[in-house]
Amino acid sequence: MTLSTPLLAAAPLVAGLMGPALIGAATGPRQAEPVPASHPARQLAAGSAAGPTTPSARPAAERVVEHVAAQTAAEQQRVLDYWTPQRMAGALPINLLDLMTGGDDLLGELTGRPLPKAGQAGALTLPAPAASKLPVPSHQVAAAPSASTIGARWGAGGAVSRTTGRVFMTLNGADFVCSASTVKSANRDVVVTAGHCVKDGAGEWAQNWTFVPGYGSRGGQPYGRYAARRMFVAGSWARKADDDYDIGMVALATSGGRHASDVVGSQEIAFNVPRGGQAYGFGYPADPPYRGDRLVYCAGRLRDDPYKQTRDQGLGCDMTAGSSGGPWLTGFDPATGRGRITSLSSFKYTDDARTMYGPYFGAAAKALYDTAQRA
Repeated sequence: MTLSTPLLAAAPLVAGLMGPALIGAATGPRQAEPVPASHPARQLAAGSAAGPTTPSARPAAERVVEHVAAQTAAEQQRVLDYWTPQRMAGALPINLLDLMTGGDDLLGELTGRPLPKAGQAGALTLPAPAASKLPVPSHQVAAAPSASTIGARWGAGGAVSRTTGRVFMTLNGADFVCSASTVKSANRDVVVTAGHCVKDGAGEWAQNWTFVPGYGSRGGQPYGRYAARRMFVAGSWARKADDDYDIGMVALATSGGRHASDVVGSQEIAFNVPRGGQAYGFGYPADPPYRGDRLVYCAGRLRDDPYKQTRDQGLGCDMTAGSSGGPWLTGFDPATGRGRITSLSSFKYTDDARTMYGPYFGAAAKALYDTAQRA
């Protein structure tokens, strides 16, 4: 296996994360046991097993793990007050390749995955020094949305410019940024994001979790901000940070008495859809050449993980840290900015910075959604 990197963005100089110039682990990586393709968790994610109907009898991957966040009005106000303009501006990204997944606790214990032998497909290549990185194209607003791009500013407006937003949170004592999207739900409060933007694998839950839809330049918050009141991840993410289940659902508190979806609208969400096809991915990347203050999109055909280490699908995309949790939409109409969310930005392999991977939305994602929309 290659090493994979979640697309969190964090304050610089996080203890234990910043290390030597290349991959920078504070301690040597340990080997993480892969989940075999025949494991029930993998089968369930593909929608190939219906599974029992009672929560206690569900396979571990499908079980929903919940965390109560800011429940009272006073707690919610404290969370919103935490995010001063200075703190929001200070939640800067670290290099993606300084952080790797593969273990139970992503941030507290940097771990890797078994690597292919030299010369084999997927063999690890260390990141080059900054001066010799591959050139990245200028990211200008396109005259019209493109059906194929590895990264461009979204300037076409529409629903996606309101439903997609930036997430601010504190995890293990550091301030991070991610991306998320509102989804159509019974309680009109649900947003979908990456699991690692909600819970540090088997480690801590995020605190001070706040969603800012339609985030704009210079810290613009045109539709307000919303504190999390309840958070949900799949059992396999909470137990061992399995990339196949890097999905989080968050039920938001109201803002000024209004539900988030009533203010900005919401996207449809779909599960167990055919693999492949065309997708548009959105997010707020914050690592150079991006700054985190513009909505960026990638578009192209989805393809299976060539290393066969996950059931995720890949999308050509050069978005950087901060884009984690941003929605992937299929059946997307650039004219209206609407589609169906069927995945999200999760991780990249260290030897392929131009392909983003996202989890397949199967039975486990559906269980998360059903629970969150009733919260």
